Amino acid sequence: MKLKDWQKYLLALAAVVIIFAIPFLLNPNAKFGGADDAGSKAIQAQQPGFVRWAAPWWTPPPETESMLFALQAAIGALIIGYFIGYEKARRDFSKNKKNQKETGKKNSDEE
Repeated sequence: MKLKDWQKYLLALAAVVIIFAIPFLLNPNAKFGGADDAGSKAIQAQQPGFVRWAAPWWTPPPETESMLFALQAAIGALIIGYFIGYEKARRDFSKNKKNQKETGKKNSDEE
């Protein structure tokens, strides 16, 4: 049985939702926090006298940090959208070319 494209996308979406939901279902009382300071806190707990050997050369203000994060997300969405659109157009072009060969018709642009 061959799955149609929309069925593949629906299965992929269901898999993503299930993978996302599993941690919340397995441990509903957990505190899922960010990892910004988790590493440094864990290091300080294991080695209280640890001194960092490198420091960031620039720490942006919170507004700039949020803007850079949003910009990064937008660029990533653009890249993903481009490749999804490219694959769809390539598939549509391939189907149209195949249909033209089967029917023997030429595209009006080619004349």
